[in-house]
Amino acid sequence: MVVWCPDWPVVAALADEGLPSHLPAAVFHANLVQSGNAAARSFGVRRGMRRRDAQSRCPELKVYRATPERDSRTFETVLAAVEEQHPGVAPLRPGLAALRSPRRVRGGETAAAALLAERLVELGVWDPRLGVADELFTAEQAARQASSQDCRVIAPGESVPFLRELPVESIDDAADGGDAVSLLRRLGLRTLGELADLPAAAVRDRFGPRVAWVHRVVGGAGAVPLSTRTPPPELARHVDFEPPLDNAETITFSARQTADRVVAGLAAQQLVCTEVRIDAYVEGSDDVVSSRHWLHPRWFTAADLVDRLHWQLQGGFKAGEVRAPVSRVLFTPVTVVPDAVHADGLWGGTDERVQRGIARVQGMLGHEAVVQPVLQGGRAPRERQALVPWGEKPTGLRPAAHPWPGSIPPPAPSRVLATPWPAEVVGTGGRPVSVDARGAVLGEPARFRPEPGDWMPVAAWAGPWPVEELWWEPGGRRVARFQVVGVDGRAWLMTWESPGTWWTEAAYD
Repeated sequence: MVVWCPDWPVVAALADEGLPSHLPAAVFHANLVQSGNAAARSFGVRRGMRRRDAQSRCPELKVYRATPERDSRTFETVLAAVEEQHPGVAPLRPGLAALRSPRRVRGGETAAAALLAERLVELGVWDPRLGVADELFTAEQAARQASSQDCRVIAPGESVPFLRELPVESIDDAADGGDAVSLLRRLGLRTLGELADLPAAAVRDRFGPRVAWVHRVVGGAGAVPLSTRTPPPELARHVDFEPPLDNAETITFSARQTADRVVAGLAAQQLVCTEVRIDAYVEGSDDVVSSRHWLHPRWFTAADLVDRLHWQLQGGFKAGEVRAPVSRVLFTPVTVVPDAVHADGLWGGTDERVQRGIARVQGMLGHEAVVQPVLQGGRAPRERQALVPWGEKPTGLRPAAHPWPGSIPPPAPSRVLATPWPAEVVGTGGRPVSVDARGAVLGEPARFRPEPGDWMPVAAWAGPWPVEELWWEPGGRRVARFQVVGVDGRAWLMTWESPGTWWTEAAYD
């Protein structure tokens, strides 16, 4: 049985912002539509369409950037709901999962699918579709043929006739560039049955491994066994206090053995924890009075857990957040990874005292208050730096290895100004230097003023590196960057912006 949630990247993006699913929205990658919902398709938005064309057809279109981490994170709730009814789920990709068909349910597979669809609708997934067949690829295609909140069952032995009638567009070759399906259409092949009639060696040599595998499946071979995931072990641990305690030091001392059990339970699974949630409950209430997520750049030891609990309770008692004696403390590992990921190198690891000090400051000031700079791709120096909360894995960064036309050559400036300074650059005779629409310099720089003060003669200069940013939108602009060296030996990165404004963007030391 395959569970398919159509347009999942869009569903995840709207759910992440708390917006209703009926709004027209699309997810873009490389400025092309990667996925759109039914509301967007009703306006003519199609996959592969350029962003400006999509917005011209639907001006109120919600635009989102492709974020695989967000899609996987939100789909985890669907996997958990499926596992509640049928343990052993195989996540194929965000929006698509498979499980062994539950035939022992009263009413058969159709009744089991109806119960599963009802559970997903309760979660807010309004358009689940299910398919059942004796092979994984066939079950996926059956789910894609099913109507909303319904299930299509392919009887045993009927997979091959069902697949032969499907169009060649059923082959998902997006990961390979999408050229195979286009080539099949140009060769006059319309259905998978016509593809299956070709010789296997010719299909493998001409169309690649993905199409060759589909060719074997349609021919009755090449079935992939279902590899289900094991339900995760219970890693959370708690300690109850009788009578309840009202002192942070006493609570911390009493929770030491529980922290040891948390770390021992992770070690038994060959795991380490990099993010933990600590909850404190008070006497006479089931509500959490103090809850906080703690991050670690490597992994939590038992001593680290005890320290975080002490800092959390100490601040809670002082701030009045905890107003009654604490009756329970709960440690819940949120993010766990294999212990081999964080193994020390032969040269040793980072000073633990530095990590503990930074984590304590982060606990006092907040998760977003302590950040670290990370290099990413971009044209301007400011665009190449991203600030990530300390201890968190950087995600959604622009690839630094991609070409960035218009970016300045190395070396990079050593000091990037948070706010560019107004500047002036003039040529001989005091005429302002500018750049025309083709990127040519109008006038040779002779004097410049990179910061408030006196004018300085130019000793050397290089450039321009022109960039047209979002020229098709009202907020777009045309800029050109120059490297300018004064007679005092100091070098500056200066930016000319149309129609004639100069800025000092960075400095070289």
